[in-house]
Amino acid sequence: QVQLVESGGGLVQPGGSLRLSCAASGSAFNRNIMGWYRQAPGRPRELVALISSGGSTRYADSVKGRYTISRDNAKNTMYLQMNSLKPEDTAVYYCKSYDTASGVDYWGQGTQVTVSS
Repeated sequence: QVQLVESGGGLVQPGGSLRLSCAASGSAFNRNIMGWYRQAPGRPRELVALISSGGSTRYADSVKGRYTISRDNAKNTMYLQMNSLKPEDTAVYYCKSYDTASGVDYWGQGTQVTVSS
């Protein structure tokens, strides 16, 4: 079992920055593929960024060059640095952990990010 807790969301003006954190507990964090997803009102949940156990990353086209995903295996924590935020980035951001041993996905409860002047 994996427990995920996101933090760092909030209200920010366009062009601003936020850093999200996802603290994981309960399983072998190091081997898991981690990811950030987001869901805006009335829209399906979408992938924002992924990071493998070895640190390889993948980004949605909409956030490339503005967002950076990272992980600290010693702290069982994943991060999402978001720069140059736009109103269309407004969404609930979710952390996901894919356990490569069991094939099970685990989700956090989500953190709201609102980009508005």
